[in-house]
Amino acid sequence: MAKASSYLFKIASHPQEFEQIFRLNHETFAEEIPQHDKNEQGLLVDAYHEHNTYIIALKEKEVIGMISLADNRPFSLDKKLGDIGDYLPNQMNIHRLCEIRLLSVKGKYRKTKVFIGLLRMLHHVFKEKGYEGAVISGILREEKLYRHIGFIPFAHQVGSAGAIYQPMYITKDHILLTEKLLPSPVSFLPGPVRVSEEILQTLGRQAFSHRDAVFMELIRRVQASLTQMTQANFVQIMIGTGTLANDAVAAQLALLKGKGLVLSNGEFGERLVNRAKRYQLQCRIVRKTWGEPFTETELAAELDSEIDWIWYVHCETSTGTVNEIERITRMIGVKPIKQAVDCISTIGALPVDLKNVYLATGVSGKGIESISGLAFVFHNHEIQPNEHIPPYLDLGLYYLHDSVPYTHSSSLLSALEQALTKDFTKKYSDVANMYAYTYKRLTDSQFELLPKEQQHSSPIISILLDKQISSVEIGEWMRRQGYYLHYQSSYLQERNWIQISMLGNVSLAEILDMLDLFESMCLYLRNLQDEITEALLD
Repeated sequence: MAKASSYLFKIASHPQEFEQIFRLNHETFAEEIPQHDKNEQGLLVDAYHEHNTYIIALKEKEVIGMISLADNRPFSLDKKLGDIGDYLPNQMNIHRLCEIRLLSVKGKYRKTKVFIGLLRMLHHVFKEKGYEGAVISGILREEKLYRHIGFIPFAHQVGSAGAIYQPMYITKDHILLTEKLLPSPVSFLPGPVRVSEEILQTLGRQAFSHRDAVFMELIRRVQASLTQMTQANFVQIMIGTGTLANDAVAAQLALLKGKGLVLSNGEFGERLVNRAKRYQLQCRIVRKTWGEPFTETELAAELDSEIDWIWYVHCETSTGTVNEIERITRMIGVKPIKQAVDCISTIGALPVDLKNVYLATGVSGKGIESISGLAFVFHNHEIQPNEHIPPYLDLGLYYLHDSVPYTHSSSLLSALEQALTKDFTKKYSDVANMYAYTYKRLTDSQFELLPKEQQHSSPIISILLDKQISSVEIGEWMRRQGYYLHYQSSYLQERNWIQISMLGNVSLAEILDMLDLFESMCLYLRNLQDEITEALLD
């Protein structure tokens, strides 16, 4: 486990943190500022404690700074001034305000980045709770600092000698002064991914008709780029998600007369199983424990003469495990078994060769790094329309009409064309390097990971957290620091897993910074739990 970084910022949630908050409160507002009487315990519990949200700054295990806020009326300023609504500007919605109750940083940390870190966390709390602004009793000697942050006086001073306060307010737009204080978040989600400014700019252009010749030229160029990338003969581009693409594949498999085989070793394999049932496909289901790869012995036993087709997920997004197309193709050999492959989490992130695949699916908003909303179905044979298939799912109609049987989106397609100009050979190398570095670093730090073995690259790593660390807590914590990890899906929360995805536009430097923070946070939470365990044993 890595050493803790300089400072950590979080919402207080553990008993040890609250005790330190009470000590810092006493140190600031009883010893330094004579607002409250000192006591032998050195603890000062705020009168609004039960309603407070505490943002804290940590140096290793020490609470060195805090901001507390509450949104229940009456505020403490109401008690000092009367209804503060009588003093505030008319346009301010008093019901969308909070009160910053306490703001304190230990003396030796006051000219460091601690204060900025607390403000960044305050910004996130504002967004999460929908606050439009805040009021505060600003200690008079720090009025210049408060004004610099963006606070505005709105009433007469309150307090007594030695503890004079200026009532002030701030709007949500002024919580942070510069972009430096709130850098752009970095997404390690499997989708939607961060896209480039050039791609975003294409969405601002005027849309044009899907019946225009210029649109048909555009879609042919995009199809050519996609087929060149994957070695497939054809690709149909649909407006929708990967779910739509896989439904279209299921509808085609239902036309085949022979029996099939569906492989499942994760959540998205199970979704193929569910889809096979809905389409009443005649097939066998082979399941493995989530994250366990299928061995050649197991596959050889299943790929018998009765099987006409096989359907599986290339990269199982729920774990990061890759079911290799090349290996399954090799094992099929000369047998006339058709492969259908969900490549939604690999196209654009790993080299994908579909020349021996019957049907395969992909999307615009993952590895290709475009805007979500376009679904792909790749194929190597001509597909005829079939009246037994719902029109929107009938790949034959797409093939017959050059992939435009219905209204299409020039905006999404233009963004996709821009995204396809990326050097994907370099990206494949970058993903492999980031995966190798991240996998080794986390295993060296004693984290349990999926895929279980570092046999080949994957664009996704799953971290199987121990019971000392909550995936939701660490995920929320990371999000408030500007790093979006994948933890919100129910199948991850049920298992206490968290994921790092390299599908999108991320760099090794961003991964290094993210891992420094992630490991520091995990170390802190483990130490807290160890202290609790020791206290219980004593």
